[in-house]
Amino acid sequence: MKLQHLSYLAAIVALMSCGGGTEKQEAPAAAQETVKTDISTNPDYQKGLALVAKSDCLGCHKIEDKLVGPSYVDVANKYPSTTENITMLANTIIKGVTPDKAIWGKLPMSPHPQLSQADAEQMVKYVLLLKK
Repeated sequence: MKLQHLSYLAAIVALMSCGGGTEKQEAPAAAQETVKTDISTNPDYQKGLALVAKSDCLGCHKIEDKLVGPSYVDVANKYPSTTENITMLANTIIKGVTPDKAIWGKLPMSPHPQLSQADAEQMVKYVLLLKK
């Protein structure tokens, strides 16, 4: 009987020791979420937010909900943060969009020719940081 218990104990120890050394430990979900969502200290976030706050963008766009145009989160989820996308989206902000070229429906987007390319790109960088 003691031999049988010893065999069970040996089997349990063997099972517990299998595969434990090669897997990476992940941070708890709460810690990952904090790191993932704490973008407020990012300089691109701060500069872009300030520019958006001074503009008329919030008349048509909201951060998480569709208003007239798509939400910023929807834009961020659609476009990866690449140099090409930042330039293209900044040009869209400056030049606007006619209904026949609209990507998010048939509504036009007003042009913003008063914005510099650098400011428009900074605004886009802010928006793309909102990706969920």
